[in-house]
Amino acid sequence: MSATLAGLLADPQPANLRGDRTLAPLEASARIICIGLNYRAHAEESGIAVPSHPVVFFRTRESLVGPEEAMVLPAESERFDWEGELGVVIGKAGRRIAADNAMEHVLGYCCVNDGSLRDWQKHTSQFSPGKNFDRSGSIGPWVVEAHDAGDAAAMRLRTVLNGETVQDSGVDDLIFPVPALIAYVSGFMELKTGDVIATGTPSGVGGARKPPRFMTEGDDISVEISGVGTLSNRIVRG
Repeated sequence: MSATLAGLLADPQPANLRGDRTLAPLEASARIICIGLNYRAHAEESGIAVPSHPVVFFRTRESLVGPEEAMVLPAESERFDWEGELGVVIGKAGRRIAADNAMEHVLGYCCVNDGSLRDWQKHTSQFSPGKNFDRSGSIGPWVVEAHDAGDAAAMRLRTVLNGETVQDSGVDDLIFPVPALIAYVSGFMELKTGDVIATGTPSGVGGARKPPRFMTEGDDISVEISGVGTLSNRIVRG
């Protein structure tokens, strides 16, 4: 069953529906926990050693839009990159969750585009600025319950730019799979219902290409994940 997050949480008036328009499946209190360099092939294309622990950063809710909404290329940058990702939505709160029990805490899955301003990301070793420009990423188009979506490791992720596939990978290339991420993150913070873990992006990002390639005004970008759905957005200047 595909549904809005609020609907799955038994809210009779889903918070991310406005008329006939689907909005970002985020609760008001949701934290967006992002994982970097979590696909082996992406670490290789980036020229970075496979990390020994998950690389964790956070996105603000204001940095994400919903399906069919515009992602904003800000005036401060020309290096706007795509990052298709599997989002894991937490349905049961917990702290210090064992990996063996982690899937009991998963409500379902969604698609994420971790839109990244590569120049701002690389200003320092702390790359949060490049990940948090307002409306620079997206999430959606809905949440698919875990038992309907199936095993995350069996999913396939594609990112499509203007009809061209630019990322295509099995989720089984994750360095740290979903249970390991839940165990690690819950080790330093309590995971709460509605939180989202964006699990990282596969190879094929624009910044790793030779020459580099970035999104521009008027582009159409989609993230497709088998068993989950397709998240589509258009790029505008802002």
